[in-house]
Amino acid sequence: MTLDGTNTWILRAPGEEACVVVDPGHEDVEHLTRVADCGPVALILITHRHIHHVEGAPWLAERTGAPVRAFDQTLCRDAEPLADAGTVTAAGLEIQVLHTPGHSDDSICFRLEDAVLTGDSIVGRGTTMVASLGQYLDSLRLLGTISGAVVLPGHGEELPDLATVANEYLAHREQRLDQVRNALVRLGPDASARQVAELVYADVGTELWGPAERSVQAQLEYLRSTAASG
Repeated sequence: MTLDGTNTWILRAPGEEACVVVDPGHEDVEHLTRVADCGPVALILITHRHIHHVEGAPWLAERTGAPVRAFDQTLCRDAEPLADAGTVTAAGLEIQVLHTPGHSDDSICFRLEDAVLTGDSIVGRGTTMVASLGQYLDSLRLLGTISGAVVLPGHGEELPDLATVANEYLAHREQRLDQVRNALVRLGPDASARQVAELVYADVGTELWGPAERSVQAQLEYLRSTAASG
């Protein structure tokens, strides 16, 4: 589910001693000690509330004295929550905050001059879990307008161009929606998410059917809400 694990990003402008830490990850003391040793930590930023991104933040904050900021106020420590389209200034950097709900309602991305840290909104390979498909499609459309920026994801390797990847994600989501629609034709309109997942995701291992079922549930809710409103 986390590919090779969670990426912790350490940011600083050229010549700066202090740094910004994005997503400390689990409370893995060996990992967090290495992060703390990268220099004075001016600020800890969190992309979203999932445990494998945020669990280590309190330990790192205690060790370094750095404040913690996130979109969700309950994750913050000694600082105000982040706001959509706001700017964070630290370690010689200006970091723009983009609220990109869908994977979770508090998901945010951090935009630098030529890179965007995408958390789990876009990952280094494959696709991500979605809690609210309508919100997620809107977030992908927003990210699809940012061309020429390297993707620094929460999991997996860097990707060369955010706009390209976001639009590929959109195409994939439309393809999955078509598959879910076709499954409902075969199974009936009241089919459960599990029934649809077993048909649509027949090509993945059974160990992933739980996440697949949750993804299908988000797609069913989206299709049924759009049908009702249309």
